[in-house]
Amino acid sequence: MPDNYGGFGPGRQAAIYRDGAAGRVPTVPVAPEQLEAAAQRVLSPEAFDYVAGGAGGERTVRQNGAEFDRWHLVPRMLRDVHARDTRVEIFGHSVPAPLFLAPVGALEVVRPEAELAVARACVATGIPMVASTLTSHSLEEIAAEMGTSYRWFQLYWGPDRDLNLSLVQRAEKAGYSALVITLDTRIIGWRNRDIGRGFLPFLGGVGLGNYFADPVFRSRLAKPPEEDLPTAVLRAVGSIGDPTFSWADVRFLSERTSMPIVVKGILHPQDAVDALEAGANGLIVSNHGGRQVDGSLPTLRALPAVMTEVGDRVPVLCDSGIRHGSDIAKAIALGARAVLIGRPYVWGLAVDGEAGVRAVIENLLADFDLTLGLCGLSKPSELTRDALLAA
Repeated sequence: MPDNYGGFGPGRQAAIYRDGAAGRVPTVPVAPEQLEAAAQRVLSPEAFDYVAGGAGGERTVRQNGAEFDRWHLVPRMLRDVHARDTRVEIFGHSVPAPLFLAPVGALEVVRPEAELAVARACVATGIPMVASTLTSHSLEEIAAEMGTSYRWFQLYWGPDRDLNLSLVQRAEKAGYSALVITLDTRIIGWRNRDIGRGFLPFLGGVGLGNYFADPVFRSRLAKPPEEDLPTAVLRAVGSIGDPTFSWADVRFLSERTSMPIVVKGILHPQDAVDALEAGANGLIVSNHGGRQVDGSLPTLRALPAVMTEVGDRVPVLCDSGIRHGSDIAKAIALGARAVLIGRPYVWGLAVDGEAGVRAVIENLLADFDLTLGLCGLSKPSELTRDALLAA
């Protein structure tokens, strides 16, 4: 890991300032609000609203970010932070920083290269990608872009158990190292922006590449998608969620894959307990970025109670509302092993493709590295509740 003078933070700062002295300002805006505005300028209104929008009045979207303001970091002075190390270990694998890219579906509405551009940015930075079920490029194509880079696969459980298992087996064969099972999307939340536009990208065939490439899915069709796309689209859309999905199904998968299982969507401590009893090896505290239940508990407020119940038995990650290095630091101090970001890297993809995703990652890593050092700390494990004061 580079030292203080060439690490994520100082190194990134120095490169940007050198470019500035030569008259070159960043192509990808650094401030989250400016980044989102830049993405809005280049995206269609339907695509922008699909990514930016949340459930109902979007109160949870706003509260996810505001929740970080309820905690203050308490920097400590004159500690030796010359040699910082932002690495964390998850399931025996070392990652450069406590940061993953969350699964985001239908990225083709943002850029044609979609998930492949994101995969290449992850390879360049070493930050793991969680590939969504709902990708236009198949999980095998994404894996081919990533080579040996660390990656996870996310599954939306659907009503066809054989299809679910086929997707999992394909991911395992393609070299994905963990399986993320999303729990909070058995049905889709009421999203005013999308409904107001009558826009659901999957009905246009976007984000369905994993289904169209799957042998079990194709066996269910009278004609392959290449010959009858409308029928294939409707069947694929019907495969995305299942209101009967239960802990018994999580157990079913845990007994049929060697990949660690991480369940995503935990907010209640008892659900964390139930997940572990069902065979989960890790948890993601998440409200789906506010896209499912309007008025839902903000993720950061849910995290401490989950940690009290779970302790250090399994790695706990969290997402929703993370925009700054200080947000990462606060989540880690409250017990998360790592965090995931979604919308920020999608905005980077919209603005400048692969390079835009990479810029967003590098800026966030630099911000976190500097925040860590300025708090008098040298590694993420030193971020504890002692580093925080409730507002």
